[in-house]
Amino acid sequence: MTQAFHKFWLKISAVTIASFGPVAFLATMPEYSEAARFSLDVLHWPVDGQQTYEGPTMHFMSALLGGFLFGWGIMVWCLSVWVHDLAPEGVRKSVLTGALAWFLLDSAGSYASGAWPNVIWNIFVLLLIVGPMWRPARG
Repeated sequence: MTQAFHKFWLKISAVTIASFGPVAFLATMPEYSEAARFSLDVLHWPVDGQQTYEGPTMHFMSALLGGFLFGWGIMVWCLSVWVHDLAPEGVRKSVLTGALAWFLLDSAGSYASGAWPNVIWNIFVLLLIVGPMWRPARG
């Protein structure tokens, strides 16, 4: 892979990460929480309607989660635009390290909470975030 393709992939990473933010944010309002509730149901397979988004604590956690994910995605986009050309390997390693840190903690917590199917989903999301950035670019 080339530096140019890594820079392009950073935008895919950014959109992937940031896209979870609005879904979580909308779940702060009960009338808009169905997409997040359904997402939780899918991630906590099987889809059985057992996952809910009820209660002020869950709404507050959704606000935090939505903000963090949207902000993380925007940061990755900004790295691709403003920093990558100056330090492509540093940007690549930073995004890779951040994605691996998310994957490990999210997956461990999912497994510990009994939502082990989310670990499988996390593998797919990790692959989408990291893509060709597993390896340094050539030239």
